[in-house]
This record gives sequence, structure tokens and C-alpha cells, in this order.
Amino acid sequence: MVLKKSHCDELASPSYVNLTLSILILLGILISYLPQHYRIIARRSSEGISPFFVLLGTTSGTCGFANILVLPASRADLACCKEVSGFACFAGLLGIAQVGVQWLCFTIILLLFLLFFPRTSPLRPISSDPALRTALGVVVICFIHILVTFFISTFILYLHPSLLQTWANVLGICSTLLASIQYIPQLWMTWHLKHVGSLSIPMMCIQTPGSFVWAGSLAARLGAQGWSTWVVYFVTGALQGCLLVMAIIFEIRDRRERKRKASAVGGFDGGAGGHETDDEGHHQVEGDGSNEQTPLLR
Repeated sequence: MVLKKSHCDELASPSYVNLTLSILILLGILISYLPQHYRIIARRSSEGISPFFVLLGTTSGTCGFANILVLPASRADLACCKEVSGFACFAGLLGIAQVGVQWLCFTIILLLFLLFFPRTSPLRPISSDPALRTALGVVVICFIHILVTFFISTFILYLHPSLLQTWANVLGICSTLLASIQYIPQLWMTWHLKHVGSLSIPMMCIQTPGSFVWAGSLAARLGAQGWSTWVVYFVTGALQGCLLVMAIIFEIRDRRERKRKASAVGGFDGGAGGHETDDEGHHQVEGDGSNEQTPLLR
């Protein structure tokens, strides 16, 4: 790769304002996912999370990570690391690190989604549980997609480097399209269930405004040529904002309902079995336990 001297010179003198903002974004991405990881583990259930939301989010993240890795601008930054200081190289690669951390964190959600997927009965075989088969299918498809995407990217990188920009644009478009519809199944499931389930409101409160800040940071770093990398985060921020509003409305309604019931019966209902919700809005069924939901990982 032939580098313009000015590009490496610019990388050698990073802006401390941009560096600070990039580090804050990186930490923000990591911290924003922790409430979601914790909520699934604490509830020992991924109930309320759409498998198609997980599928689209993981495949979108994979395309986005592969996109920034093969983007000529990113390749130029990597090549300049041979000529600039370690600090300047670190600063120049923070954009790649941000996308990589986002991809890794969502992949962890994929794994937790399967490990804590609610089963109608722990004694039923997987083959007789359609929902669990769907969850397993989602995980398999996601990992096949990861392998195929990075295999094709490596093939083009070493054998057809002139196609890198085209392939990066294809990956960016795929990532944007997948992200554009990612929240549709989750919006439908949350609306259908009328409660947030294992979705983390704190995560969405951090990520919704963070998506716009992150997109702006990547746009400033990559410019118009890198539109296929940063436009996806504008789209996901808008859709996640819609999901956040819905989740907050349902959570406020559930909390008011629980307070109303607690006031009516003195905080305890000793009656027969019925549909109740726990402190986190997880719908439970009391009675003989025939509808007990058990995570795959027990």
C-alpha cells in the first residue's frame, strides 16, 4: 500500500480533543452493554428478547466490524503504525477498537440469550421445543455468518486488494440494512408482550444518544468516503430511541400497577394462582408450575 506522507504525518500528531472523545466513546460502548449482560444473568432468563433482534444485531455488527477492518482508510491507518509512535498508532486505531468492542459485546448477548433461553420444561427434548430450536438456529447462523464474512474479507484482502473499497461498501450497506430492520422484531415483541422482559432500559438510555455521538465521531474521522461505516449508527440510534420510549412507557405502567395492587391488598396477595409480575416486570405464572420457564443453562 502506497501511503501519502501527509496522512501519516496527520496520524503522528493526534488531536487530544478527538483522542479524549474517542476514548470516552470506547468506554461508553463497553459500559452501555454491561447492564444488559447483567440483567439477563441476574434474571437467569432472556425472556422478552426477540431471537430475530439478536440475529439481525449480531450479523449487522459482524458486517460493521469487517467493514471498518477492510476499509482503505483503516488499512492506511494500520500501515502508518510502522512509521509513527505507539501512542499515535493507538489514537489512530481507536475507531476500529470502538466497532470491535461493540461487536464483541453484542456477541456476548448472543451467547447469554442462548444460555438463559427460557424453556417451557427442562424435561422436554430440544426437538419438541420450537422456540428453543429457533434460538439454536439463530446462534448457528450467526457463527456461520462470522466465519464466511471474515473468510471472504481475508480472501479479497490478499488476492484482490483493489476490490477492498467495493467490498467495504457492500459490508457497510449490509450492516445498515440489517441494523435498519434489527429493531423491528424487538419493537413488535415488546409491544406484543406489553413489558420489557430482559431488555435493559439503562443500556438503551446510554446507547441511544451514544449512537449519534459515535456516528459523528466516525464521520469526522473517516469523512464522506467512509459513509458506509458511520451511517449505520445514525439509523440504529433512531430505532433504538423508539424502543426505549416504548420500554419506559411499559415499565412506568407496570410499576404503577404493582403499587396499586400492593396498596389494595396490603402488599401481599395470598389468593389462588394467576398471572403476576416480579419486581423487574417478568411475567410469571403461579399455580402448579406446569408452565415453569427454565433457562438452558441451569
